[in-house]
Amino acid sequence: MKKIEINARKLQNISYFCIVKRFKSIFRAFVLYFLCSLATSVSAQEVDSTLLIKMDSVDISLLTCGPGSEVYTLYGHTAIRVNDRAANEDLVVNYGMFSFDQPFFVLRFVFGLTDYQMGITTMEHFMKVYQTENRWIKEQRLNLSATEKAIMLKAIAENYEPQNRTYRYNYFYDNCTTRARDMIVDHVAGKVSYAESPEDGVSFRELTHAWNANHRWARFGNDLLLGLKADQPTTLAQRQFLPDNLRQDFAKAVVTDANGNRRQLVADEQQIGHATKSLDLSVRAFVTPTLCFIALAVLIVVATLIEFKHRRRYWLLDAILLAADGLAGVILLLMVFSQHPTVSLNLQILLLNPLSLVFLYPAVSKSKRGELHWFWIAFACCILMFLIGNLLQCYAEGMNILALSLLVRCWVNIETKSLRRIKK
Repeated sequence: MKKIEINARKLQNISYFCIVKRFKSIFRAFVLYFLCSLATSVSAQEVDSTLLIKMDSVDISLLTCGPGSEVYTLYGHTAIRVNDRAANEDLVVNYGMFSFDQPFFVLRFVFGLTDYQMGITTMEHFMKVYQTENRWIKEQRLNLSATEKAIMLKAIAENYEPQNRTYRYNYFYDNCTTRARDMIVDHVAGKVSYAESPEDGVSFRELTHAWNANHRWARFGNDLLLGLKADQPTTLAQRQFLPDNLRQDFAKAVVTDANGNRRQLVADEQQIGHATKSLDLSVRAFVTPTLCFIALAVLIVVATLIEFKHRRRYWLLDAILLAADGLAGVILLLMVFSQHPTVSLNLQILLLNPLSLVFLYPAVSKSKRGELHWFWIAFACCILMFLIGNLLQCYAEGMNILALSLLVRCWVNIETKSLRRIKK
């Protein structure tokens, strides 16, 4: 039997993100390596017989972990447990290992270029991490035959080979939960079918809102980057990117073999890790996105009224607004090149428009001279299309308030002849 030394930099388990803490623990992973390095003197038939006997003491389970208080732990986490009672080996297979220390991690994640890894740790260490974070763990022991267990463990061993561990992470379509699901479903002898879901027609955006509703700024950031495709209805399989959705689907899943025999995928479920105290997942931020945009709207309206009263042009305000709007628009424009399919088409780019940066100087220069630049008319049309886009896409919190505020400035500049320019 071989020993595996796990020496990672950080280990924390999360829904989509799991940070690997540095630790050094030596343990025997006999289940995985026994399947890959059998003695050459044993015949194939003897190997099968030996493995099937040993599988009687092996349990394979799906672990679902509750949300944490940090933004990157809001959605929970999923892992696979391999417990050999006879050999006293209890391991956890984790598909969510990465490190924030990776160069340009945030940029790589936003553009869908983040690589995650499969890792293996002990159940004892896994439990300690979640106890420290005050998060619950639910275990679903799978109803598998000895042959299915052997096949699945061999697949896990092959997946753990250095050349196979790394995969390109995708927020919705290929994460640590879907990887665990596929490892299980793809190696069950039969077709796995699920009960009808009450969430038919729910979008990716609505699914994430159920978990980040109390984190207004985290939700704002997600909604700002997510585009039109995030508001399309999801399939049952797509909804399983969330750990607790997969757990609920597995609880009622049925396996039908080639002979038409049916059995429950999950033999039993129990909660093995409990939160020791009530976990407050809300963030009581006084300054919310809505409050910020209301304050900006008040500033713009007051400035506009003063302009008309004193017949003076506040061109510096327009310059600041266009610069900020254009910079935000550049970010949304870059999302077109992201490998995340749900961010490429985003109607919010009509409001947060990169053209605002391009035409900042000529538009403001003409405003200073009391003249109208055609960009203000074009920008007003874009904002109107943005407002109509509410019928197709759910925007980030407060964006409609911002749209109306900028529309006021467009109108002021279109009516620029009624004001005289500011004298230096």
